[in-house]
Amino acid sequence: MDFSLFFFADSRTSGDDRYRLLLESARFADANGFTAVWTPERHFHSFGGLYPNAAVTGAALAAITERIGIRAGSVVAPLHHPARIAEEWSVVDNLSGGRVGVSFASGWHAVDFVLRPEGYEDRKKVMVEAVETVRRLWRGEPVAFVDGTGEERTVRTQPAPVQPELPVWITSAGSPDTFRLAGRLGGGVLTHLLGQDVEALARNIRAYREELAATHGEQAPGHVALMLHTLIGEDRARVRELVREPFSAYLRSSIDLVVGTAGLPVGFDPSRLPERDREFLVARSFDRYFSTSGLFGTVADGAEMVHRLAAIGIDEIACLIDFGVPQEEVLRSLRHLDQLRRHPAAGERPAGVPA
Repeated sequence: MDFSLFFFADSRTSGDDRYRLLLESARFADANGFTAVWTPERHFHSFGGLYPNAAVTGAALAAITERIGIRAGSVVAPLHHPARIAEEWSVVDNLSGGRVGVSFASGWHAVDFVLRPEGYEDRKKVMVEAVETVRRLWRGEPVAFVDGTGEERTVRTQPAPVQPELPVWITSAGSPDTFRLAGRLGGGVLTHLLGQDVEALARNIRAYREELAATHGEQAPGHVALMLHTLIGEDRARVRELVREPFSAYLRSSIDLVVGTAGLPVGFDPSRLPERDREFLVARSFDRYFSTSGLFGTVADGAEMVHRLAAIGIDEIACLIDFGVPQEEVLRSLRHLDQLRRHPAAGERPAGVPA
């Protein structure tokens, strides 16, 4: 099992400390054998507001690390011209010596599309087209676009990247169709457990690998990275208290996903719920996520979760560590997370699970 760090993030941190956790954690991960650091594209929201452009944060990480992968989790493709995506990430690939990867997302928040309103209606189709176009540009192929005068121009983007092929993932909140799409595209999947439980995720992974094999052959490796809220410490009860309020705040900010996993009708508007009912849902969701859908507790607790995830075919755990727990606590917890990464359970893949 690979371990990486994922940032989303709680942007309430102020002043000079805003990016301290990102930079110090990345240095730790780079020095201790973690696989990658993921930073997102997030607009107009307090959770994630520190990260409007993953290429910018990726460039900063490239300058302070030597080995670790630098990944976008995710680029919202319909908000950007594909040539711009190829250009920016090729720069980061050069700065890092060939360590970048990009997960593409179609986007879901309509307000994000104030940046590019025309991309919203057919955003899933636009994303698929962008993935293929960026791949072609990355390989150095000429691609035709319409210029400012309405003429079609064929261009090659610069600079040339270090990697001959761009490592690609598709971001999914749990839709089986998106998992199958990732398989057809021959990319990996970046997903989470806010919109699906482990059993549903297992079904989605099977669908992904079936589609991948059918389209690209049985030897196509595939890759499933799972984002999990993470805090590992010495005492489970103390970890629970440390994460309770910040993780509950995160759930409140994602109340639409909480409602979606609470058995309420599809399309139900969470704003119709009285505040006490919303708080009840958040409290119930916290209990469930803490026990079954996060990487919380001691190293032993984490090892049980890792083994469970390996059994359904997860290749990498992307540990979301910056959801509001005080920075000093998170930084101290990294040594325990590294112990979990080195735990025998993290290196095992049960029989019959694809490598």
